[in-house]
Amino acid sequence: MAQTTAAWEPVPRSRTFELVLARIEEQILAGNLRVGDRLPPERELVELLGVSRAAVREALRVLEAQGVLRSRVGTGPASGSVIAAMPSEGLTQLLRLHMALANFPLGDVAEARATLERSSARLAAERATEDDLARMREPLLRMDQGGLAREQFNDSDTEFHVAIAEAGGNRLMADMTIAVRNAVRHTLLSAFNKLSDWEAVRARLRAEHHAIYDAVVAKDAELAGNLVEAHIRGFHKDIVHTVLETPESAPE
Repeated sequence: MAQTTAAWEPVPRSRTFELVLARIEEQILAGNLRVGDRLPPERELVELLGVSRAAVREALRVLEAQGVLRSRVGTGPASGSVIAAMPSEGLTQLLRLHMALANFPLGDVAEARATLERSSARLAAERATEDDLARMREPLLRMDQGGLAREQFNDSDTEFHVAIAEAGGNRLMADMTIAVRNAVRHTLLSAFNKLSDWEAVRARLRAEHHAIYDAVVAKDAELAGNLVEAHIRGFHKDIVHTVLETPESAPE
């Protein structure tokens, strides 16, 4: 208990609720709090940090909203505020909202996507299982269907890229890919909807997707990475930047 008390040093009263958050985050980053651990009770946190109960409660509400804490009602060892593993959905939502609000130029997004997905494709070529390949084939075959609406094509395109990232077995890369793709979904769809030569573009994208898939199946990591990077850079350069009136605008 002495070590715990020493770790919870009082915080200044300015911007108290943010500082309470910072103290809790410090404990997590230092490894003093892990998934499944309970925070000290509110009353004890008030005394340890030298702040008001309102400040503590506000900080706890923020952490609950982020998925970091889970509240358990009642008394005993299972009750109170428990550190939870942030679900992938929570991380992707935070990243997606940050991207949408940060006004990143599309060129920056394309560069980040090319770098990230190149690595994911290389890992997928090395690690993909039969189940992973099946998940990649589903959206691929859907995009081959004639008469598919542009929005459905865009969603299947996203699903294909996410399946590659997940096949790589790196959860962080997969979550980041999902967040980035979802953040630019409306921008890409806007570009699709403005195309006058949609069928030609659709045929090009399908061919590139099939080539990427074939490289992953062949376990050719270098080729898979090269094809994904060329696909992303070419798509943004030849289609998105050319079609949209404001190519440097933020994702919608």
